[in-house]
Amino acid sequence: MVVQTKLPKGIIAVGIFLLFGNHGLSRRNDAAVRGTIFDRIWALNAQAYSRLAPFGKTVGVLFLLLSATLLFAGAGWFKRRRWGWRLAVAIIVTQVLGDLLNALTGDVIRGGIGFIIAAALLVYLLRPQVRSAFTSANLSSPRRQIR
Repeated sequence: MVVQTKLPKGIIAVGIFLLFGNHGLSRRNDAAVRGTIFDRIWALNAQAYSRLAPFGKTVGVLFLLLSATLLFAGAGWFKRRRWGWRLAVAIIVTQVLGDLLNALTGDVIRGGIGFIIAAALLVYLLRPQVRSAFTSANLSSPRRQIR
């Protein structure tokens, strides 16, 4: 007997988060190039723009690489590949460390809130139920056989 297993809502939400992160970064990549219509986006975070502007197109390349990484992680996540889970964990660990660094260097409120949210997401990703959704038994098909 073959039973269709349904992805938990949390797993779907993380996959959507990865894909929307990709979309947001691709917009920032456009905005990183001066003189485009996306310059107005940086008005929302003028402090970040002033820090990144001196690096010019290098920042755009880095945003593009990060965007591609999130897209790749989202694809692996929805296919329930072990590497997709590992890549998502690595991305969130990086976010946790970045937010902690921001909090420790003076941006206490934004860094602290970001740290709490990213750490909670990391705890979710590391739960045995989530990790087990990415084991080799689930890789071949979203269907499992019941014996």
